[in-house]
This record gives sequence, structure tokens and C-alpha cells, in this order.
Amino acid sequence: MTFCILVIVSCQNNVGPSKDSKIDPTKASLAYEIKAQLGEGAFWNHITKTFYWIDIEGKKLHIFDPSKKSNSTFNLPSRIGTVVPSAKDQALVALEDGIHTINTKTGALSLFAEIESDVSENRMNDGKCDPSGRLWAGTMHMPQTAANGTVYMISNDGSYQAMIDSVTISNGIVWTKDAKTMYYIDTPTGYVRAYDFDNATGKISNERKVIEVPSSVGFPDGMAIDTEDKLWIGLWNGNKVARYDPLTGKMMSSIDVPAHNVTACAFGGPDLDTLYITTARVDMTDRELDSLPLSGSLFKAVPGVRGVASAQFKK
Repeated sequence: MTFCILVIVSCQNNVGPSKDSKIDPTKASLAYEIKAQLGEGAFWNHITKTFYWIDIEGKKLHIFDPSKKSNSTFNLPSRIGTVVPSAKDQALVALEDGIHTINTKTGALSLFAEIESDVSENRMNDGKCDPSGRLWAGTMHMPQTAANGTVYMISNDGSYQAMIDSVTISNGIVWTKDAKTMYYIDTPTGYVRAYDFDNATGKISNERKVIEVPSSVGFPDGMAIDTEDKLWIGLWNGNKVARYDPLTGKMMSSIDVPAHNVTACAFGGPDLDTLYITTARVDMTDRELDSLPLSGSLFKAVPGVRGVASAQFKK
């Protein structure tokens, strides 16, 4: 099926200062002011030098261009769980009924893989591509009361297979630079799990818990990985992004974000040294919104390490 949707380009002067005389690596600054309901899906397209992100509840795909200080918005027919570029002027988006391709010039949509369209209590959520360009995307239980979700591996022909079951809220997923380990988050568990990964086949094995995030710190949400194979995790209800060592399970450092619910992050910029951070306004009280009015905006930080170029979907 094919849809045509409106593309809105916003070029307001609502971007924070491009350079600071002193950059504090422990504090995030405003990159783009916007009131996203549930910002997520952080992805830096290293080819176009643009930042892809989404507003799940707002049913929007955004593409932010830091060089132009502009944000292009695509209105979608249902909630969107994640986005990954797949070709020039094309990306995959996870909507409520499965994976669709979207033309990032015209906004035209086409169904690529129908997944769980008959499961009314689930929807697609976060996902990323493995080093071979297969998309890993999970579903979540919308009432968030049952482990009814599944993580799927979607191949270049649109076929897919279930890889992890009994998931409540499928979230962050990354791979080490040697493509031998996959890390994964099911948010309510509070754990980051590791799997041995076979890049040739996508097979995973030897599941184990490597990080436990106590609820007093927040709930682990989206995740990025740096060149040292350390994990950067957005903390829902935590006001920060934290860097963890998956070999020791310890938090190494953190970045304060002026938003209560920090959802995802991705390394971007020409040198992949800027961490772009998405946030949300949902599940905040009026008092919290008054004290953190920039919640829902995009933020950035320069933490002193570099990320790796995220894999795009290979058709």
C-alpha cells in the first residue's frame, strides 16, 4: 500500500548557540527546541550529515540538519517506533502494522514487512541495523503490563524471524566494533543483556546480564556505542545519559540533560564526536514541565569520545 503525507520544513531560530567558549562534557546543551511528545529513534546519517529522529506519540518522523539549523517533519498515519536510512532519499520506518519504506523527499510510504498487525495490544518500537545491514526491531506491549513483545530480524527481502521473545518494552540495541557481541535493553527489566553474535547469519547465543540500572538512577531506554565499545544509555526518569562499561557493569560518567525523560542518543557530526539526545514530555507532571520547559527538545553534548558510524539497512 502507498500513502502520500505532508512534509513540513521548519527553519525557526530555535537552535541554541553553535559554539560555546567552554564546552562542559557533563552537560547537554540545546540543539533544537521543539515540544515532541515522545522523542526517540536517534540515528545519525553519516552520508547526508543529518540526524534522523521520531516523535512516537506525535506520529512524526523528523530529519534535523545541524548545518542549516532546520528540521524537516513527516506526518505519519500511526505511531512510529524507529527509523533507519536505507538508500539515498529513502528510509525504513517501523509503524504500528510493521515496517514501511518512506521516501524522504516526497513522504510516500510503502509497506515492506507486515509484522504483528493483528496484535492490537502491541506496536513496533525501537530498532537498529546490525553490521551486515539487517534491521532488528522489537515490539512492545502498549499497556506495559505483559511481556508480549518480540524482537525481529528483518532481512533485505522483507522476510523476518523472531529472535528474542517475552519482551515488555523493546529498546536500545547496538553491536561491538568486532561485530561479535550484541547488547540489548528491555526497559522495565532494568538490565542490559549481551549476546554472542554471528554476523554472517545473525544468530545470537549465550544471553547474559551485563549491566543493571537501579530504578533510583532511571530506566534504561535507547542506547549508542562508542569506539571504545562503551555504552551510552538514555535514562527515562533519570535526567541524563550515562556511559557504562559492559565488561564491569559500572557507570563511568554521565551527561546531565534538562529534561526528565531522556530516551535515546546517537553520535553525530563530521567527526562523530557530538552526542545528539532525544527527550520526551509524556509522563511528566505540570510542575515538572514548568521546571523543565525544554523537555521534548533535541540536545547535544561533546563527551570527549567518538562514536561509530551506524549501519544503514541494506536492500
